[in-house]
Amino acid sequence: MLPENHPPATDIEHFATHRPKGIVLLGSTGSIGTQTLDVIRALPNRFRVVGLAAGTRLDLLREQIAEFKPRMIWASDPSAAAAIAGEATVVPMDQMVQEPDVDHIMVATTGRVGLGPTLQALRLGKEVAICNKEVVIMAGDLVTATARKYSAPLLPVDSEPSAIWQCIQGEAQPVSKLIITASGGPFRERLIEDTAVVSPAQALKHPTWVMGQKITIDSSTLMNKGFEVIESHWLFGVPYDQIDVVIHPQSVIHSMVEFADGSVKAQMGPPDMRLPIQYAMLYPERVANPVIPRFDPIAYPELTFRPLDLQRYPCFATAVEAGRKGQTYPAVLSAADEEAVHLFLGGRIGFNDIASVVAKVLDRHEPIAEVTLEVILEVDDWARKQVQSVVGA
Repeated sequence: MLPENHPPATDIEHFATHRPKGIVLLGSTGSIGTQTLDVIRALPNRFRVVGLAAGTRLDLLREQIAEFKPRMIWASDPSAAAAIAGEATVVPMDQMVQEPDVDHIMVATTGRVGLGPTLQALRLGKEVAICNKEVVIMAGDLVTATARKYSAPLLPVDSEPSAIWQCIQGEAQPVSKLIITASGGPFRERLIEDTAVVSPAQALKHPTWVMGQKITIDSSTLMNKGFEVIESHWLFGVPYDQIDVVIHPQSVIHSMVEFADGSVKAQMGPPDMRLPIQYAMLYPERVANPVIPRFDPIAYPELTFRPLDLQRYPCFATAVEAGRKGQTYPAVLSAADEEAVHLFLGGRIGFNDIASVVAKVLDRHEPIAEVTLEVILEVDDWARKQVQSVVGA
């Protein structure tokens, strides 16, 4: 449930009525997690880190514990987490988000691991800032219905949904079209037949954004744009036929919204995730932050657009089709893509095989109409096994 429009509060109003916001950061050692901590570090009077959860990067987690002194931590290996916890308590993520001094949960994980904590936090009516695309892809209906039921703010963090969210502020009428921008990835100028031999190292060299490995590969295949179409459909209630994607190599316009009279709003800024992170964390306030770069139009003398070539980006079409089919197809899409990307990064399949592997798994799927958390997790497990079967075959 997107929060209602609010007038901005002044700094004086904030400090007179609010204590520092208690933050749980899930995925603290990843790209979004470390940039979230950049925002907290720059605005220490606004936030208090209550919990940090990470995967396997324990050295970085140890540094974060020493700096931010959370009272709760978690890692993929709980015993290893206990060894570096210091005075913090090792607490599972589902339990961490329930604590009464937690006001805001930043879901910066990847894959299914963020789904349970997201639903748990929403059931308690807490603010959930969602940067884990897969949570909304896997369970868009379930997540948004839970947010509505418990009047829980569900705050977009991805730059494109955040841009749409910012553009619709103050607008009372429904939008007529969403226009999501895409950089096109590192191979937008390469001959299509040449992409079969690209290496993981080449695919990880994104031309404009600095991101984690999974989302960087998804940005190279444009699977991430298919995910964003599905995500925007659920977050903003816009039909698929009213969501377009265009290639915008400069990554300065993050998305646009068209209204009934033909007016178009665009949200612009340098390609830096700290702005949408901070917007979600401090909504409805806008606060100056010296670590966030400002947009200089002279640095971008040309802003260009081109149509999306479906032949070049088959993952995009596969993702949107899965979203349109609904039921459990998006959960299969998310899990199959995660496994295929992992296999590509490990050198077991080629870059172009990601699209074909995901499509084959979707073709094998018998959808389930009643989508519950248990069903989603079962389908997720099934899809991952099917990827191994397809690749093994």
